[in-house]
Amino acid sequence: MRTVPEGYDLVLHAAAWTDVDGAEANASGAEAVNVLGTRNIAASGAPVVYFSTDYVFDGEKREPYLESDEPRPMSVYGRTKLAGEREIRDGWVVRSSWLFAPVGHNFVRTMLRLGAERDEISVVDDQRGSPTFVAHLATATRAILDLPYGVYHVAADGDCTWAGFAEAVFAAPGSATRVRRITPAASGAAAPRPAYSVLRSENGAPTLPDWRDGLRDCLSRMA
Repeated sequence: MRTVPEGYDLVLHAAAWTDVDGAEANASGAEAVNVLGTRNIAASGAPVVYFSTDYVFDGEKREPYLESDEPRPMSVYGRTKLAGEREIRDGWVVRSSWLFAPVGHNFVRTMLRLGAERDEISVVDDQRGSPTFVAHLATATRAILDLPYGVYHVAADGDCTWAGFAEAVFAAPGSATRVRRITPAASGAAAPRPAYSVLRSENGAPTLPDWRDGLRDCLSRMA
């Protein structure tokens, strides 16, 4: 039996290679971070909360993915995150989607930056998911710790496309930025993404607020 290092009761493992397109060109790098890195974390002996992704699914389903649905990742990123899940023996795998926050590199901040530079932005319109505010996910993670070890889907209520998400970002008064809806082929992305990756829980995971509520909260913190 492993001994938990002194001072460690729990590890929140949010570190990951999240450059989805970059992983296609550097599969070994993505594996080193998402799989081997997770293996090292798990070897500490402390219980782990491993934050995973909707990209472990192929998007062929047209109703929300549940924890019992079989993962079929389409990309190197998705495959390495799924392999990372399988390194967790003692802990919780928390799959979420389309994370955004007032800080860091994420879709909302990217849209606001581009919107300050351009009158029109092209955004993919045939990928549907649930944008999830990180603060809501953090609150839910506390509740997850009261649940048995296992896999949990924790994503915002409601769903939209990336283009719809962008339009909501620019819906604030004073914004004149237009969103041009495009296909993934037109975007030039290197990695395939699931066309549908809405997540819902059958395992008793906490229910999060609607993604629009999360967006309003996020934008208010950036004002």
